[in-house]
Amino acid sequence: MLTAAQLSTVVNEVLTEPPPRIVLDLGGVTFCDSQGLGTLVVLSRKASHAQSLLVLTNVGEFLLRVLDITGLRSALMIRNDAPTP
Repeated sequence: MLTAAQLSTVVNEVLTEPPPRIVLDLGGVTFCDSQGLGTLVVLSRKASHAQSLLVLTNVGEFLLRVLDITGLRSALMIRNDAPTP
């Protein structure tokens, strides 16, 4: 709730001259409410309209479960790379 507005501001600034891909590292996210989920969906759509791709990385188990429960996992591009041994 406290960082959703900051995230929107940063991504919207980046989208003024959209890169091919915007990568959000969510490794430090331990909680996400409906406002945060809505923000991710809106930003993903904005990026798509700007012909950019919003990619979420390092999505923790908690957030993956929330995305599964809400049905939003399939609406967002998630890339969780397994570490190389």
